[in-house]
Amino acid sequence: MGPVILVLTAGFGDGHNTAAASVAEALRRLSPGEEVVVSDLISETLPRLADVLKSLYQVAITHLPGAWRAVYKLLEKGDLDAGRDPWLRPLTQAMKRRLETDRPRLIVSTYPLYAGLLAALRRQAPTPPLVTVITDSTSVHPIWLKDPSDLYCVADEETWEVVGRMGAAREKVRITGFPVSLQFVDPAPAPVPGRSILYLPSTPAGHVAATLEALRPHLVAGVRLTLPVGKHHSRLYHVLRRFTDSLPAGCVEIIGWTRRIPDLLRSHTLVICKAGGAILHEVMAARIPPVIDYVVPGQEEGNADYLLSRHCALRSTTPQETGAAVARLLEHDARLARQMRERMLPISVPDAALRVGQEVLTLAGPG
Repeated sequence: MGPVILVLTAGFGDGHNTAAASVAEALRRLSPGEEVVVSDLISETLPRLADVLKSLYQVAITHLPGAWRAVYKLLEKGDLDAGRDPWLRPLTQAMKRRLETDRPRLIVSTYPLYAGLLAALRRQAPTPPLVTVITDSTSVHPIWLKDPSDLYCVADEETWEVVGRMGAAREKVRITGFPVSLQFVDPAPAPVPGRSILYLPSTPAGHVAATLEALRPHLVAGVRLTLPVGKHHSRLYHVLRRFTDSLPAGCVEIIGWTRRIPDLLRSHTLVICKAGGAILHEVMAARIPPVIDYVVPGQEEGNADYLLSRHCALRSTTPQETGAAVARLLEHDARLARQMRERMLPISVPDAALRVGQEVLTLAGPG
């Protein structure tokens, strides 16, 4: 294998993987002869530990948000050092082997830990240039900037200001937008006939059940509901079965694992979702009004505030508030939803992955 561009990610939340896959897709489109390798080095090196940590992370953000907020704040004061901490040594050695095997001419990271691994290796020998794609918006965790990168890509001007105040050299930060799938730059699909709701459930099963009940009056009135459940299928099976059995056939569509999220976002009237970095930037790319029904404390507050401050989203904290917010967006022939779509136009960046790819290729130089 010749020199490659190595894209590093980690499966803690969807944002890191979405950004990595989208940047890799863009690099292959911009430079068809480029060898691009995507790797979750943590899962590849410590698969059992990674699975446990991912499960604990999912449980914490879904069921124990207060505990996760405490952990998130604690990590701000942490002093991770890949050259000193024994638990990071296997990852540092794995990174060293990967550099020797793949001989990357440049590395793109969508997860903050990798900058530290490369910093430890850089004390022994030169390492390839590093581009870090920061997947936080506005509320940037300090761990992203603890160890240096040659270039940072951020979602928006507010985040550019934040990382500058945190110590990043302004000339090394590019405003590219959050890299979402290139499907968002393809022609939009036909809209779902009539009024339609896309619901991406991420809260506990009881909360999802109550939310569905709050939506029942809309469905009885002819509004269509689409539910892509993906990895949540098993935990929500009984909730969804009881709900759909109590409704006329055809008003609810349940979808398992799918790659059609970009098309679903662009074809529905509104979406109910959490404030994850990936999904809210996909929302902006699709210009679909969101009802944000959950915000992971500390980690996702900046994402939510970015849309709420521009009057491009509604926030709910209970299933009843979610139902009321949906009613606001649908009333008067969905007038508020149309207004929100117009307000999103200046902040919609469906080609962000291509912008990141161009910055990466410029820094990498001729292949």
